[in-house]
Amino acid sequence: MCGRFASFRDAQDLADELAVAELAEDARLLGPSWNVAPTDPVRIVVERPDRTTGEVTRSMRVARWGLVPSWAKDPGIGARMINARSESLPDKPAFAKPFAARRCLVVADGYYEWRKLRTGGTAAKQAYWIRPATGRTAAFAGLYEFWRDRSRPDDDPARWLVTTTVITGPATGKLELVHDRTPVVLPRDAWARWLDPEVGTEEAAAVLRAPGTPLTTTPVGAAVGSVRNDGPGLIEPDPEPLDPEPVLL
Repeated sequence: MCGRFASFRDAQDLADELAVAELAEDARLLGPSWNVAPTDPVRIVVERPDRTTGEVTRSMRVARWGLVPSWAKDPGIGARMINARSESLPDKPAFAKPFAARRCLVVADGYYEWRKLRTGGTAAKQAYWIRPATGRTAAFAGLYEFWRDRSRPDDDPARWLVTTTVITGPATGKLELVHDRTPVVLPRDAWARWLDPEVGTEEAAAVLRAPGTPLTTTPVGAAVGSVRNDGPGLIEPDPEPLDPEPVLL
């Protein structure tokens, strides 16, 4: 799964790298975080046709992490939908429609995962900071959805809630030693196909199955386990990791 990640680069730098034509004000103003948690606001990149001209434009905007299906009665359900398994997207009512029509990139610098250890007869966990080996953006494959708050009037701008989920796939290679699941980090040459609203579900599923971005790992301290902690120190290498055999990629 992916339950915590970091996103701290400047919004304009991200927009330039991701070839974004429209940078929404809320995305530009969203502050850096080294400890993004479920229900936090996150940046997403989408491609949508203009209502007047029909021209498809790539934009960066903000969504709440944890997808709320359009049919949900309560937005609280989103806290349980931070991830979507790539293998079952067409079969899940919450994900099938956005998989067909509302795919996005969830913008990050990397993510955290915890490796379960057994040392001295007791259970422990080693936190890992995992990011692209190139040092560039970690563009998670994601889905987004619109939820209408029917308790608010039609002219209330807050009547619409935009939410998102991160798609995960089976971990491969040495990464499987950390956790059996990993976010699908799409390489640059897959971004356009994934975002294109004209691409069907079969081709989109093929994008998810293709080789992803090479990743690298760093054992980090336990502080990231608390959502109260934030700051660049969270991604610094742990000088004394609990893991007796750190998984290094």
